[in-house]
Amino acid sequence: MHIHTYISTSLPAHTGHHIYIYGTTELRLLSAATNPPTLNSAQPRLPAMTPTNVYSPVVDVPPVPPKRRKGVQRGLEARHIQMIAIGGTIGTGLFVGSGATIAIAGPVGALVAFLIVGTMVFFTTSSLGEMATLFPVSGSFVTYAGRFVDPAYSFTLGWNYWAQWAVSLPSELSALGIIVSFWTPNVPTWIWSASILTVLVAVNLVSVKSFGEAEYWLAAVKVVAVIAFIFVGVAVDLGWLGSNPAVGLEYWSIPGAPFKNGVLGVFNVFVIAFFSFGGTELIGITAGEAKNPRKNVPKAINQTFWRILIFYILSILTIGLLIRNDDPTLLDSSTPSDISIAPFTRVFQSAGLNSAAHAMNAVIFTAVLSAGNTAIYAASRTLMTMAREGRAPAWLGVVNARGVPVASLAVTTAVGCLCFLGTVFGDGTLFTTLLHLTGLSSILTWLSITLIHLRFRAAWTAQNRSLDDLPYRAPFFPYGQYLSLALGAAVIVGMGWAALDEGGSRTPALHPPLPRAQVPQQHEPDPAARMRSRHESVAPV
Repeated sequence: MHIHTYISTSLPAHTGHHIYIYGTTELRLLSAATNPPTLNSAQPRLPAMTPTNVYSPVVDVPPVPPKRRKGVQRGLEARHIQMIAIGGTIGTGLFVGSGATIAIAGPVGALVAFLIVGTMVFFTTSSLGEMATLFPVSGSFVTYAGRFVDPAYSFTLGWNYWAQWAVSLPSELSALGIIVSFWTPNVPTWIWSASILTVLVAVNLVSVKSFGEAEYWLAAVKVVAVIAFIFVGVAVDLGWLGSNPAVGLEYWSIPGAPFKNGVLGVFNVFVIAFFSFGGTELIGITAGEAKNPRKNVPKAINQTFWRILIFYILSILTIGLLIRNDDPTLLDSSTPSDISIAPFTRVFQSAGLNSAAHAMNAVIFTAVLSAGNTAIYAASRTLMTMAREGRAPAWLGVVNARGVPVASLAVTTAVGCLCFLGTVFGDGTLFTTLLHLTGLSSILTWLSITLIHLRFRAAWTAQNRSLDDLPYRAPFFPYGQYLSLALGAAVIVGMGWAALDEGGSRTPALHPPLPRAQVPQQHEPDPAARMRSRHESVAPV
């Protein structure tokens, strides 16, 4: 069979040359004055040809489509995006690590630290939302960095962000051992870590929809728990629950309150605050696999302010009202012999709801599942994006038929196995070290998002594009972005100052060793026995 096709080339007009492809192998370069080759009667004739047209062959042979790479699937529905934005990032940083902020900075100092970080998070999330709504891709700000700043910047940011989540996974799994030891102090923690890691990998291997569905219900449990915690805490503080009279602001006037260790105490807890807020930028990653992202992403971004206010600020306020800053059971204990009990659980115990304390510990267990689920998802998608953009080995970009980046998922899981080192070095030490590593990485990530947004707006203006063409616009631009950059820089400087001052007597060490979690004997069989006096050296629990 012969296929006759005429191709018009880009040769200069004065040459008067055109290219004819006649048959399957014959190629001739003819002048404009030369007629096309004569066709015999057995060959189909072509219609008249001109140099400006391309004619299909008379014999219709369907073209072979190019082989396309498999990509991620848009399987996240509106309810998934909404719940991920509301409670998906609530994890051990708030449920477990929040007690350390009270012990180091005092009740008001911790509140100030969370307010500062929360302000930065609000403007950073708004910046990311503007870009993610216009360009909903899985690479999110890693891709934007290469497009609006520099490919080298994207390379550095991408690996930093992947490491942030990859390290966050074992930190969540290490915290799991601390939490579950509330019930099973004699069971090795590596058993729980291995079990939960297996479940998380299985969920993420199925599809992005299974990730979204799991995150929806896990986040819903956390949201309900935090709201219940705030209501119970207010009732305890007013004397409506528990066997003690109203506490009010009494713990804000004891030694170490309201500001413990002064300004350095506030700077010392910034890392924990950043760790608690870590993951708020996940909405940009999910936009690449969300259905109708231009409608669903702005709705999720608009809830950021209320999420920060209700779930973080009010929670820290409640803990500061009900637990003394010198309580030895806070996470950041003063001596290695002190135990570690989550402050959320302690508040329920102070209300006399002993069964609710166990339920709250179960909620914290759920939070670990959710945070670990998010860590695997974000790390695997980031690594896949870098591979597909040429910033990581190409084999890491392999995606299966269900849209799951299996190679990136495997590498991330391997890093998650670091949690087993906790059996060697102690769960508390590993958790604290990983917590501070991921907290610092969050600062760099959020500063980068703000910088990328400023560059994006500059490019948008340079092309004379109207702001009305943006599906979502970040509020208070550019003042909010400049404030976010200033706060981030101040936090980094302050943290360095606090770290240099660790050797002094005014500020406790930023990285104190945590004890191995265990259930103290005094909690059995009568936890309410410790609630009889508000004037002891520890909070009434």
